[in-house]
Amino acid sequence: MRSFWLSLSLLGSSLQHVLGAPVIDSKVQAVQRSLSKRAVAGPKLNGANFPDPAIINVNGVWYAFATRTIGSGIRIQVATSNDFNSWSLVYNEDGSQHDALPNLPSWVVQSAPNTWAPDVKILDDGSFVLYYSASTTQDASKHCVGAATSKNVIGPYTPVGDEALFCDLSVGGAIDAAGFNDNGQRYVVYKVDGNSLGNGGACMNTVEPLSATPLILQPVATDGFTKTGSATTLLNHQGLSDDGVLEAPVLIKVSGTYFLFFSSGCFTTSNYDVSYATASSVTGPYTRVATSLLKTGNSGLQAPGGADVTMTGDKIVFHANNAGGRSLYTAGLTISGTTVAIS
Repeated sequence: MRSFWLSLSLLGSSLQHVLGAPVIDSKVQAVQRSLSKRAVAGPKLNGANFPDPAIINVNGVWYAFATRTIGSGIRIQVATSNDFNSWSLVYNEDGSQHDALPNLPSWVVQSAPNTWAPDVKILDDGSFVLYYSASTTQDASKHCVGAATSKNVIGPYTPVGDEALFCDLSVGGAIDAAGFNDNGQRYVVYKVDGNSLGNGGACMNTVEPLSATPLILQPVATDGFTKTGSATTLLNHQGLSDDGVLEAPVLIKVSGTYFLFFSSGCFTTSNYDVSYATASSVTGPYTRVATSLLKTGNSGLQAPGGADVTMTGDKIVFHANNAGGRSLYTAGLTISGTTVAIS
């Protein structure tokens, strides 16, 4: 029965108006809402603030990394789970909360680093690379992306070099980096933070002319951070319908198809969501699906976004607004052809 409805969902999402507006079958919408309601779990960690979660499984244990908590000196939070259901924050032996990135490079504003959106990937030699965003001393109003390494998955991670990995302030800086290993060829995908140059409105980019916020793919060496080859633009926002924002890109490959997950809309509004696009080549072109995978109202969620997806495409973690913060939520995924569904 589920396969029938997945097929129906695929058919419904492929029908579009000439201008690109989706034609959505009401039965498909009802089934998607039912699946979402049944499958989404959370808030986890007793509702603790845990934004922009990233996950990795090492030796059967799940590790989640998250943006700092406002008011805390912790730069990168860490939580663990043995079953993907029950999660616990990681604490040090002295009872203090563990910080995966206790030391910062010289390019970061030390007093107010505003460390955001981490991602951790395992390297060929068994060590780990951490990508993170932080405020730059060149312009404290903007972020750049850095990399750090560790032999231990929870760190502490040591920053790589004295310069950011991605930091073009002329286009707004960079945030939300995530690694991707495509059969030995490594990449980093990230967001050009163009809305930091915007003219105002939600997330500074709903007053025209809108700034671009492209999602960029950069090939890197086996160390996870040395750039090799040319960067490629994968996707950009569709104007005011996206609040002038695409962000939080995550790239996976399942059965020969590349899936680019991302959030659109301003994270401070109910427009924030999780969506995806697909391609037959890692560099695209990517075809964006017509409807969000997760949005406000699904399972009672408010502004779900900042997601990460397992490399096998069967699990997703994300945050959603909860009690004044952004809490951790989880769900299962089912991928059929080029269609992703909460399962």
